Amino acid sequence: MENEAEELTQVPSEIISAQANVTGLSGRYATALFDLADNASALDQVAGDLRQIEVMMAESDVLRKMIRSPAISRRDQSSAMQALLKKSGAFELTRNFVGVVASNRRLFVLADIIKDFLMLLAGRRGEMTAEVASAKALSDSQKAQIVAALQNSVGGNISLNSTVDPDILGGLVVKIGSRMVDSSLQTKLQHLKLAMRGVG
Repeated sequence: MENEAEELTQVPSEIISAQANVTGLSGRYATALFDLADNASALDQVAGDLRQIEVMMAESDVLRKMIRSPAISRRDQSSAMQALLKKSGAFELTRNFVGVVASNRRLFVLADIIKDFLMLLAGRRGEMTAEVASAKALSDSQKAQIVAALQNSVGGNISLNSTVDPDILGGLVVKIGSRMVDSSLQTKLQHLKLAMRGVG
């Protein structure tokens, strides 16, 4: 992981791009939640809740299936999410918002809503959001190394949003704005396959 963090320091500064505006269905929901949280002076509380939801979704196959299943009624989805959020101590605004998302049958975009909300928050604070996917969950120390490497490379404040992608064979896939910073073994292997096609 230290070597991967070192690789990221070699990323050219051209990857800096303006924070993309959030768009589409998830963007509309995220913007609405952001405005509500901002008016309630609860941006940090809601962001903390959303990050916790993100972790719960990453760690639970059952939760991910429940969120995506069209066979489960909106009432059951809403009840399950409300129970989960209440148990986790989520802020009332977060619970109400997720309830609305469930009632509208839009839980399948919840992960994207969370990403868009955190992007809006980072934009408000003059930060760039780095989306980092790894084969296994990153430790706090590894996250700190990645943030330091990226900040050293792009010269700005970085907000890290990490996810787990079991399909990655090793390394990291990092995205800042619309630009990809890729140090994954999967991509290197793909490049090797493409190169070998021309051999012989």
